Amino acid sequence: MSRTARLPALPRREFLKAGGALLVGFQLQPAFGTSPARKTPERGSVAGPPDPKQIDTWLAIHADNTATLYIGFVELGQGSTTALLQVAAEELDLDMEQIRTATVDTNVTPNQGGTYSSAAIQRGRPQVALAAAEARGALLERAAQRLGSSVEQLQVNKGRVSVLGHERPSVSYGELVGEKPFGLAFSGTAKLKSIDRYRLVGKPIARRDMAAKVTARHSYIQHLRLPRMLHGRVVRPRGQAAYGAGAKILSLEESSIAHIAGARVLRRGDFLGVVAPREWDAVRAAQQLKVSWEQPPKLPGSDSLHEAMQADKSQEQVALERGNLASGFTGAARSVVAKCYGPYQAHVPFAPNCALADVRDDAALVICSSQDVYNARRSLAGLLNLPLEKVRVQYGEGAGTFGHSCYDDAAQAAALLSQLAQAPVRLQFMRWDEHGWDTYGPAHVGEVRAAATADGRLCAYEYHGWQHGWSLVDTSAQLSGVAAAEWPPSPVQGVNPLAAGGMYDIPNIKLVNHRLPGLNYLRGAWLRSPLDLSFCFASEQVIDQLARDLRMDPYQFRRINIKDERWRGVLDAVASGAGWATRTSAPRMNDAGVVRGRGIGLGTHLVSYGAAVADVEVNVRSGVVRITHLYGAIDAGAVVNPGNVESQITGQLVQTASRLLKEEVTFDEARVTSLDWASYPILRFEECPDITPIVVQRLDQRSTGAGEETMAAAAGAIANAFFDATGVRMTRYPLTPSRVLAALAERGR
Repeated sequence: MSRTARLPALPRREFLKAGGALLVGFQLQPAFGTSPARKTPERGSVAGPPDPKQIDTWLAIHADNTATLYIGFVELGQGSTTALLQVAAEELDLDMEQIRTATVDTNVTPNQGGTYSSAAIQRGRPQVALAAAEARGALLERAAQRLGSSVEQLQVNKGRVSVLGHERPSVSYGELVGEKPFGLAFSGTAKLKSIDRYRLVGKPIARRDMAAKVTARHSYIQHLRLPRMLHGRVVRPRGQAAYGAGAKILSLEESSIAHIAGARVLRRGDFLGVVAPREWDAVRAAQQLKVSWEQPPKLPGSDSLHEAMQADKSQEQVALERGNLASGFTGAARSVVAKCYGPYQAHVPFAPNCALADVRDDAALVICSSQDVYNARRSLAGLLNLPLEKVRVQYGEGAGTFGHSCYDDAAQAAALLSQLAQAPVRLQFMRWDEHGWDTYGPAHVGEVRAAATADGRLCAYEYHGWQHGWSLVDTSAQLSGVAAAEWPPSPVQGVNPLAAGGMYDIPNIKLVNHRLPGLNYLRGAWLRSPLDLSFCFASEQVIDQLARDLRMDPYQFRRINIKDERWRGVLDAVASGAGWATRTSAPRMNDAGVVRGRGIGLGTHLVSYGAAVADVEVNVRSGVVRITHLYGAIDAGAVVNPGNVESQITGQLVQTASRLLKEEVTFDEARVTSLDWASYPILRFEECPDITPIVVQRLDQRSTGAGEETMAAAAGAIANAFFDATGVRMTRYPLTPSRVLAALAERGR
């Protein structure tokens, strides 16, 4: 178990351009090198996805005894492009310096689904490991023939094969198959290495991308250029209205930018943009273009949002039910009821989203930061009215956004402008576009009640959650004529048992979703650990209050109510790491200006196990809350790269602190009003808490997610620490000074 993040030595990043001179085959052959030569298409020359049932789709071996791993997951700052190389190098018996990845590209890399829900290692590791193991087996069969030995007598060191007990003769992978296709079917039945033979998996190996990033040599998508391109900007109202309303143009004066050399107005339906040869001219044109917009239908406004949500008609669905609630509450010694409120929160990457497009009559190339290039290709093909195979999408890394921000919107805008301008276009959003037209993490209202017996056993639990779903159609597509629509209902859009009571052994439980009509509210989509912060902010405070009412330590109360040893494992790990001391009652407010408290919480997203401890200070005169230290523990099964996961925990906890203390999308009856960093503040460097990340390593378990699984627990821990300091329960976050002072005054503190 590791408790402190490490900063290892950083290697120089290796770059590989997609579409290089690598011959790969998708045909089925008995074994590589044994069939008559047949011409195969050069990788990147035909539309993908390449056949996942072929080893050549996943791996290529080069003449210099190096390898390229082709993966469909993108690098978002989580380090998966290093961790998946560890997985492949482990099975191939290569060193990390001998293997690299290629740019994610719909003509080059396999379709492994989107890089979200902590999927890169969870879904990607089994595929990569099996492909590499199967390739290694084929290479050893070939080497056995070359060396006149049985496969069982062979050993591999850094991709060089020799007979056990003999250094010579030997043969390298590159000599066996360099630059030639395997032509081998991917059966998925290869035997994987045993844990006791791991050299790379489970080790905190330095990330491949980090050196270039910290030395400002890394090329982000904002740095990329296309030959003869124009610069573009979208033109929209400052701030979105209700999702279903979109934005309708009433009048447009194209002549209003005639004085800007080379600037052009481009329009399709209500999608409006400008292009110019110089970027500053595109910025000026977008700001100075005279356009009037139809008045949208009224929104409830930030202050009345939660009241409107509960008054609205909703579709009810039971997410989980067992036992008998009535009897559970009847037999309880203590029960607690709470209603809590969570805001809309934004993705707001530090650098606004950007995309490049070159759309021609018969083909299109789009470079963007989409988390799912194949899904982006499908949307773009429909928008551009081009056959799917004529649209190529390449990934360009942008600023991390941890969820569905405006990257697909930017890609669509760039493609539309390129098609309308009949020229390559680089499109970048302005800050007010990014803040004002984001797909926000939806707001939430949670009602929770729970009960326990006199000996501290949870006996009944009920949670009702009000929230709307996710927007299916991005803004550029919607404004160009595609009707607004929502994603079909799914469990991830509603009450999550793993953040609302499901981690405890409760005999009588009921969780109910109240799904609201999303077209009437702001645009919504997944934001890191979707809704889970709201669930645990409410639920973990109720669990904590039951412990307090029963005069039990909050950690011990949770511990005796857990059956699953892995939930107990992360709880014990974070308590040990934080040096938890027994506490049974909140201290009284004293005359000091600052009071301190400590809280604990459990919760996760869809998989894995998360626990957190928070230390806070509350200035009772100013209302300012400061989180001084956060401890986060995660059990994500077999952790391929503990250093990566420690960094992930650190990032999760810093972001949770920011969201609990500062972040809230504001809007009036017409539009969103939080359009910059002043109106949507985030945690500053000097406000960041100390972080202790704790990895509970379980190499004997399958790998699960590690990108968002401590955030819910931390939200609960922060809320409970506030109570420990003040004796007051907060029912709404972020914990702004005005809300804190109002809550303290209401309770007479």
